Amino acid sequence: MKRGDVVRGGGVVALLAARGARTHRRAWAAVFAAQALGSLLLGTLGLAAGSAALGHARVERYAGADAVVAGTQSTRYTAKPWGGEARTVRAGLTERVRVPARALDVVRQVPGVRAVIADVAFPVTARTDSTAGALTGRPWEATRLASTPARLSEGRPPTGAREIVVGEGVARAGDRLSIAYGTGSATYTYTVTGVSADAPRTVHFSPDESRRLADRAGRAGELDAIGVIADSGVPDDVLRTRVRHALDGAHLRDVSAPHRAADDPAPLRVLTGDARGEAEFLAAAPARMPLLQVLASLASVVVLVGVLVVTSTVAQALRQRARELALLRAVGATPWQLRRAVGREVGRIAVLAAAVGAVGAVPAYLALRALLVGRGAVPEGLELPFPPWLAAAPLGTAGLMVLIAWLTALGCCARAARVRPAEALREEVPGSARRLTGCVLLGLGAASAGAGALQHGAAAAAAASASALTMVIGCALLGPWLARGAMRVLGAPMRRLGVGGRLAASACTANAARLGAAITPVVLVTAFVLVQLAGGATLGHEAAAQARDAGRADVAVSGPGVPYDAVERIRRLPGVAAATAVAHGTVVVPGKELGEPGLERLPVLGVTPRSLARTLDPAVREGSTDGLRPGTVAVGTDRARTLGVRPGDHVQLRFGDGSEARLRIVATYERALALGDFLFSYEELTRHMTAPPPVRVLAALAPGASPASLSTAFPGARVERDPVPERVRAEDQALGDVLTALAVAAIGGFTVIAVLSTLTLISVGRGPELRQLRLAGADRRRLRRMLLLESAATATAGLSLGTATAALPLLAFALSAAGRLPWLPPGQGALIVAVVVLTTTSATLLPARGALRGRYPVAAR
Repeated sequence: MKRGDVVRGGGVVALLAARGARTHRRAWAAVFAAQALGSLLLGTLGLAAGSAALGHARVERYAGADAVVAGTQSTRYTAKPWGGEARTVRAGLTERVRVPARALDVVRQVPGVRAVIADVAFPVTARTDSTAGALTGRPWEATRLASTPARLSEGRPPTGAREIVVGEGVARAGDRLSIAYGTGSATYTYTVTGVSADAPRTVHFSPDESRRLADRAGRAGELDAIGVIADSGVPDDVLRTRVRHALDGAHLRDVSAPHRAADDPAPLRVLTGDARGEAEFLAAAPARMPLLQVLASLASVVVLVGVLVVTSTVAQALRQRARELALLRAVGATPWQLRRAVGREVGRIAVLAAAVGAVGAVPAYLALRALLVGRGAVPEGLELPFPPWLAAAPLGTAGLMVLIAWLTALGCCARAARVRPAEALREEVPGSARRLTGCVLLGLGAASAGAGALQHGAAAAAAASASALTMVIGCALLGPWLARGAMRVLGAPMRRLGVGGRLAASACTANAARLGAAITPVVLVTAFVLVQLAGGATLGHEAAAQARDAGRADVAVSGPGVPYDAVERIRRLPGVAAATAVAHGTVVVPGKELGEPGLERLPVLGVTPRSLARTLDPAVREGSTDGLRPGTVAVGTDRARTLGVRPGDHVQLRFGDGSEARLRIVATYERALALGDFLFSYEELTRHMTAPPPVRVLAALAPGASPASLSTAFPGARVERDPVPERVRAEDQALGDVLTALAVAAIGGFTVIAVLSTLTLISVGRGPELRQLRLAGADRRRLRRMLLLESAATATAGLSLGTATAALPLLAFALSAAGRLPWLPPGQGALIVAVVVLTTTSATLLPARGALRGRYPVAAR
């Protein structure tokens, strides 16, 4: 080819692309909307993932320290997966792992260290005759570790054993205040020597008194952390290396080391820079990985749905122009020119749409972050930085969306460019390969659902999602055949509805491929949204029902005025039939899932076992919870079945502070969704917690008894009649709720665009058909009735097939995870139906207004 031919060919391509984009603006509007939404969502999630990857705990308490020595706030597990080499996985610990006090002397001897300061925090209760307030106790010396030393609005620091500094509003200098460690019943009277303006909820003690209170809690020789202040000019990395070598040379480990698993070492950590915040906000670091995992899962769903919708809209836009492309081939356009013209035409739309979405991703991410923080989905102290260079991340996701649209366009025009011009004018008939592929995908989806029925927890949820996705793609491939089957069912009733019904039935039957293209996005939205909403709703509904059935208590007593020995005192009160103390905590369970090693962090309860069934009935199936004591555990029936254990066997797990225990199973129980998979004695669980938790006591009253005695027995306590049912909640439940709602909104938005675009293009292409029917004698009322019935058939077929597609994976998941049939709130189900019906009706009727306008049909211009 000569140079001039290339130039002329390029001019032809540019002309064809420009004319095509201008002539088919309505078709490309749907592609633009789908591209922009996909770029916006992926850009938003990319920014969120980047910010979470850069996230760190906020540095507050230790901002003035150059380094912080702390315990290892993670546990690890090593196992060999199927057919591979040993792998190690890690999980964060949310209970504080403490530092041995003798590390103070070791760090003090490190060259370049100017000062070391011990820090320990513990709960205290300030009591008066009628009130009680929960506060935090700390040594006054530890205030030097903050970025600015604590300011005293009045008085002086504490020096004696019975002297304290309190926050503003608690007391004034010179007052005497009764303080109890935690919510203990024994109180000590202290003199307030100063009032701090910087820590309103903190009580500062002298160093000696802080150690005495820590010893009283069974933490003798243990510290929360050690703050290190270096000499001027010592770099952080040099300081960290020196302290690290000194600790290793002294063979120091954190205090949990003797109780950890053999493959879970516990060296002391030396934290500098942003990592210093991890010693204060324990939940921040463990929350980053679940946040990244949930964002990655959501991004994969958005990518898959986005690809389906973008390819559907691009394919539909080009399918409407199949004869135009064939005609271009017939009049001499080469395959190269046709591909380049279509690629350039789609590229223009896709680049502009992706750019619009990328620009909107930044404010969308800021709104998402505000929503996550407002809903409590981001733990306290977790900073999600947003450096300026991160704003460029949406450009990468925008490029991905452009590439998807461009490849789809080339694939859709491949036939017109490949075959001879005369053959390109013929209508393409779906082949047997497409039908076989669709059937295979349906079979694989059913097999995935069956595998999910044998799994537990996250594996079952993943199998349900994979099954739904596979079956939706199978339905998309089988669209024409499913449409014919749907019309065999719906055709007979439609023909009984007069002339309009007969016209609708005939049109749908004659154009099964067109109806299949319209049904596919409806199936997509119905199946995906049902799986996303009904899966979580089923678990939540069953957990709430179990919590209501388990709750037998008449009252609950809680608050800072309730001492730790309250359960025994409440049992002795007149009219009290039974009392149970309850504490919430977490454990980490090592094991394998689908052959891969994993550490699963689970919410659990600790209870006092005496007369448990009268206040909190777990529905025991084997054994008895009366034997709950340190060294024993009760296990939910589903978890026991998964582990292959029963009463008398042993289970190995790790508590929130990393300590490993081999516990004997004393009972199995049914209500694990509400009460957790493991039930411990109150003493066993609380001794592995950072601090004694606030006491909550459930009490059952004798017939005719009044709870008035409970209110007077503990001044400042809160007494709830008909208390809220006790129920465990996963740490990332709030995050999952927010992002599930976002996923449903994203899928719904994508699919509404797909339904509107597909039906609009179909209706626009039917203009000559509608005008011909009017010329043949069909009036506007009958044609409008025909279109309404067609949209009803589309909505009915799509909703039915979508529900059937979602039913199998949902049924397998619900029976496996909840032991019941799937459940969806009626309001959410009605909303799905309303969105589908309104979308199909508007997309069918509105584009046909031109053909139905006027007394006589107007010829197409």
